[in-house]
Parts: sequence; structure tokens; C-alpha cells
Amino acid sequence: MKSIYKIINYGIATVWIINGLFCKILNFVPRHEEIVARILDSHYSRLLTVLIGCSEIIMAVWVLTGIHSRFNALAQITIIASMNILEFILAPDLLLWGRFNSLFAFLFILLIYFNEFHLNPKKRNHHV
Repeated sequence: MKSIYKIINYGIATVWIINGLFCKILNFVPRHEEIVARILDSHYSRLLTVLIGCSEIIMAVWVLTGIHSRFNALAQITIIASMNILEFILAPDLLLWGRFNSLFAFLFILLIYFNEFHLNPKKRNHHV
């Protein structure tokens, strides 16, 4: 169980790093900035996109440290759900799979939940 938990944790952190560093900071996927411009502010969209990317890298580091892992999982779930609800309503035309993106977000949320609350060997026998 411990090795499966770690592998999934590395995978989750990798998703945050790819989205933060490559998609947002290095701007390999410009539609991320377009989404930010539509939802927040087009005048500051580049700066905000870079800040969001930095936050995603910080999230990856937090995932890898395991510090307050349950709070981290709940934070990830909240952030992913909030972000995807906003995108679903305000920018579905800019999403890779349109409104279907929400399905992938939901599956990622389930993976984070299952990994932390069912597979985490340090927390399996303890309640929140």
C-alpha cells in the first residue's frame, strides 16, 4: 500500500508541476493565460498566470513533503473544484475538452481523495 500511495503522490505532484511550470510559467499552453484573462483581468493576465503557476509548483512541493497531508488533500480538492466550476461557467470554449473537462477534474479529485483517505499508510488507522 505504501508504494502505491507514494507513486500516486508523485503523479499528483507531477500534474501540479506540469500545469504550473510548463503550461503557465513557461506559457507552453497559451490558453491558460486566456482563461485567466477571461475570469480575472486581461490587463494583468500574464502576471496572474505566472503567480498561479508558482502556486501550483508550491502545491506540488507541499504534496511531496507530506506535511499536513489531509489538509493538503482537502485544499487540492477545493481548489480544483472551484477552478473547474469557474471555467465550466465562464470559459468552456477555452478548455481542451470543453465542459467535458469537468469529468477529468472530478476523476482527479477522486484520485486525490482515495489516495489520501484510503491509501495513506500513516493515516489509515486514524480518523480526521
